[in-house]
Amino acid sequence: MIRAWLIFILCALHLFISQLYRTTNAVLAPWLVADMNLDTRGLGLLSAGFFYAFALTQIPISIFLDKVGAKRIMIVLSFVGMAGALMFSTAQGLGGGLTGRLLLGVGMACNMMGPLKLLTDWFSPRVFATLSGLLYAIGTLGNMVAATPLVLLVEKLGWRLSFQAIISFHLLITLALFWVVRDRPEGCAPVAPPPAAGRRAGSRCGNLGTLMASRDYWIISAGTFVRYGTHAALQTLWAGPLLMEALGFSPVQTGNILLAMNVGLILGGPLWGAVSDRFQTPKWVIAGGLLLMAAITFVLRGLPPGTSELAAGAVFFCFGLASASGMHVYAHIKALVPKEMAGAAMSGTNFFTMMGPAVFLQGLGIAMQGLYPEASRGPQAFGTALWICLFCQAAIGGGYLFTRSSYRSGNPTPPGSQPVG
Repeated sequence: MIRAWLIFILCALHLFISQLYRTTNAVLAPWLVADMNLDTRGLGLLSAGFFYAFALTQIPISIFLDKVGAKRIMIVLSFVGMAGALMFSTAQGLGGGLTGRLLLGVGMACNMMGPLKLLTDWFSPRVFATLSGLLYAIGTLGNMVAATPLVLLVEKLGWRLSFQAIISFHLLITLALFWVVRDRPEGCAPVAPPPAAGRRAGSRCGNLGTLMASRDYWIISAGTFVRYGTHAALQTLWAGPLLMEALGFSPVQTGNILLAMNVGLILGGPLWGAVSDRFQTPKWVIAGGLLLMAAITFVLRGLPPGTSELAAGAVFFCFGLASASGMHVYAHIKALVPKEMAGAAMSGTNFFTMMGPAVFLQGLGIAMQGLYPEASRGPQAFGTALWICLFCQAAIGGGYLFTRSSYRSGNPTPPGSQPVG
């Protein structure tokens, strides 16, 4: 059991470093614009590149995670990520910076699905949602470090040296992963997938084919696409310019407000997980969270210049708290598939989780630049961007009500075998 908890800690640290890398651009935006000569469209593309690469890498991960094992994939990709982070920290323009962010996205692509797969094999299904919520909460500390602490570090060392310090920590936890982690407890053989009608036994693409036929899978994936897409578009980039350029906050104040959002995320992760495990209703937790996000986004777009730091922090805290409910899409999809499909199901869903930020980051940047070319980071531009987010959150929140609500840890029904309801 001690090894299981050591594995949990290392998994949490790898999610922490992934969250840290992906959210740095929100507070680094002024320095990146100056050092790389970026406009609003270029800034959006630079941040979206991480998520495009991360999302596309979910496809091979979903095929090989159950077969190759989380440990090997996480270690190999971690070194790819460190190479990308180093390239990004030395980039002089959009080309070099984008290449670094693409490699970084590939490198971090298994730092959520790998840990979830390890938790599946090392812990009881009865506590999966609670542990995944706790994992997410600890990982969210990376977002907190990417707020005020990163601003203070950058003001002292510069953003490039600060990024290289993060790489050094990443190397240490990757070496620890190599020495400590095993894919499953000793004496526990991997689960062999049973032959299924219409699917060749052992086919690497069979699990994906089964998922593609499930209406639940597509609704759940659309939910996580919008939830994390709109959340990360703010958290990883646009909240910084919104707060600093449109609402007039200083970099340190902006870091404090982003810190409040991440406190909401940390508190929300285990809170929603405990609710989901207690009442076995991830469907209602996630749908309610999406609709609550839409209401808070409406409040956010109404904040005027001159808003107090406390008021803005409270709104961002509530946004983070509501958004944390969406983490449990993995517990939801996991409960609807056989155990041998767990890795493929969660990775397939995670493709849409990570494609969401890419689309919203770049799409909102294009919309703001195209509709407001003279003031692409002004109050009106951000107001329009937030209307887009609000509409998507409300629409998919309603659609999520049509997923199945079954949540069984014993022998869940494969997707497509029951009507939605």
